[in-house]
Amino acid sequence: MQSGQIMVGAHEGIYVIKLVGDVRLNLCTSFDNFIDSMFQHDDFDDVVFDLHGAKGVDSTTLGLMAKIAIRALERGCEKPLVLTTDQGIHHLLDAMGFDALIEISEEHRDYAADPKPLKCKTPDECAAREKVLEAHRVLMSMNEHNAETFRDLVHTLERECDPLDSPSTRMH
Repeated sequence: MQSGQIMVGAHEGIYVIKLVGDVRLNLCTSFDNFIDSMFQHDDFDDVVFDLHGAKGVDSTTLGLMAKIAIRALERGCEKPLVLTTDQGIHHLLDAMGFDALIEISEEHRDYAADPKPLKCKTPDECAAREKVLEAHRVLMSMNEHNAETFRDLVHTLERECDPLDSPSTRMH
């Protein structure tokens, strides 16, 4: 499967996030940093996820997409638009409860935003774990099905991220 890439662009307050290939957690810290900077712009008005070129999207990426949708809705924006014709991705979004956060369309669009590749640095293990944990907490907050699906993973990551619980720091 083609390794993934995240492309981003903006024009007149509309941010376009284009996922290409197999988008995985190795892109998560750079993507999360972009999300934070995107919401700091006063002109932020809307966001569109173009998934026409996506072959796969992991749960960490989905959690970051949910984070964007939730923050956009909290700002009073319309539901973000997801563009995809991939029935597998469409089914995944439905199964995870994204219908409460996004609109899905099969249309193709040209954007004035002209998305460019997001510069992604390989995250260190701890930073990646923290982003994975945050993304899955967002997914869990969406509905009970997601809470049940990701509960064990989140508990495991929480234990790994807690330095007081690591074997080297435990009292014997």
